[in-house]
Amino acid sequence: MQIADVVATRSTCLRQKVGALLVRDKRILSTGYNGAPRGLPHCLDIGCLRDEREIESGTRHEVCRAVHAEQNAIIQCALHGISTEGSTLYCTHQPCILCTKMLINAGVKRVVFRQHYPDEESLEYLRQAKIQVVRFKADWNGK
Repeated sequence: MQIADVVATRSTCLRQKVGALLVRDKRILSTGYNGAPRGLPHCLDIGCLRDEREIESGTRHEVCRAVHAEQNAIIQCALHGISTEGSTLYCTHQPCILCTKMLINAGVKRVVFRQHYPDEESLEYLRQAKIQVVRFKADWNGK
């Protein structure tokens, strides 16, 4: 989870810094963080569309410049021809419903996250898809 935290520092989102990695057989397949699509302006530079429109967290996912961390991790695997079948996602935050659907179709078998996200439907989809879900708890240092 510490690696996901470091990856999250690359985020260009003004609301939440999210980091993710896909792992299989104790090897990192890819990493991802939330930020604008390649070549487009980042929220750090031009402001947050969701803040401007006063959109509540966990709703209207389509109104956002950012590609989510989980999506970027899957995309990196696709760009480099790496299978995600049977992998584990480690993410600083619970996946939203859009990312959950992508994770299901990408063949991810386990999702480990720390911070809750207000999207109960995503958890229900993960259960229905028989994907193991683990809420990461802080270690003795509180990290």
